[in-house]
This record gives sequence, C-alpha cells and structure tokens, in this order.
Amino acid sequence: MAPEGIETYNEDGEWKSKVQGSSRAAHVGGTKAEQAAVGRDMARARGVEHTIKKMDGTIGEKNSYGNDPNPPRDKN
Repeated sequence: MAPEGIETYNEDGEWKSKVQGSSRAAHVGGTKAEQAAVGRDMARARGVEHTIKKMDGTIGEKNSYGNDPNPPRDKN
C-alpha cells in the first residue's frame, strides 16, 4: 500500500494540513501560503504527494516528493 499523501485545505475559514486519511489536521492556522509551506515540508520529509486544495475544496495543485506514479512525459 502506498504511503498516505499530505493535504492542505480550508475548513471553516482556517487553513489546515494533514496526512490524508487522518481524521485530524496536523497543523492549523495562518495563510494558505503558510500552510502550503508546512504541507510541502511534511510531504518532502515523508517522500509523498502534496495536494493543495482551493477554497471550494477542488484540487488546485499537486506536487510529488517521492516516487511519482505519474511522472511528466517530458522527463526521461
């Protein structure tokens, strides 16, 4: 089973970062950019994917910091 990724999202007006599948956020507060940086550091440390969601909950950005299951086609 692949390790769980990190998700940065907004809930009730607060930006949060958590391990996907977890019921509670690991970090809460600050701006979207601040939480994105926290989530990026968490993802890098674990070698997993980081998903940053928009205010409406849709995916805004994804970055992989480990073995990317879908690497860019132009990177050979």
